Amino acid sequence: MAEPRNRYSTVSLVLHWGIAALVLGQIILITAAEAEGSNRGLWMMLHKSGGMAILILTLTRIGWRIANPAIALPSALPKWQKVFARTTHVLFYVVLLVLPLTGWLAGSAMQRGFEFYGLFDFPLLPVGGGRETARALMTIHTSLPKLLYVLVFLHVAGALKHQFIDRDNVLHRMIPLIPRRP
Repeated sequence: MAEPRNRYSTVSLVLHWGIAALVLGQIILITAAEAEGSNRGLWMMLHKSGGMAILILTLTRIGWRIANPAIALPSALPKWQKVFARTTHVLFYVVLLVLPLTGWLAGSAMQRGFEFYGLFDFPLLPVGGGRETARALMTIHTSLPKLLYVLVFLHVAGALKHQFIDRDNVLHRMIPLIPRRP
């Protein structure tokens, strides 16, 4: 019988940390875009491009996850914690899909395109409705980061709990530089 995997694949690690870096970048970019006297157009183009990159990478990660199921959680973990962990991950995927989609749909409703990192025009979606539709979509788009912040907090808190309280090598799976405990 094969030994169970004790860390995620390089592809999983690159997707996880790449998306995490882009999410942090999104926070910085939207803050810069909202700063008075900023070069709003540049920051918004980068923010929209980052959102599309997150969408593409999240879809890739979901596909990779389907083809390469997650490592089993420690058997000693209570069932409620396993359910909580899986629910948090599913909610991450939902938010990381809905956030860029609502932004893209809102821009499309207003016929406002953008250049993907200044390289090419990102296509608009065939959405009508104009300002009213865009406003409704932007309400969702601007509300979801609050849920994302809660999910990030829970995710990091859970990782730290596993590392320092449970001492069960869960954090080693996503950060291979952390030595595996015997």
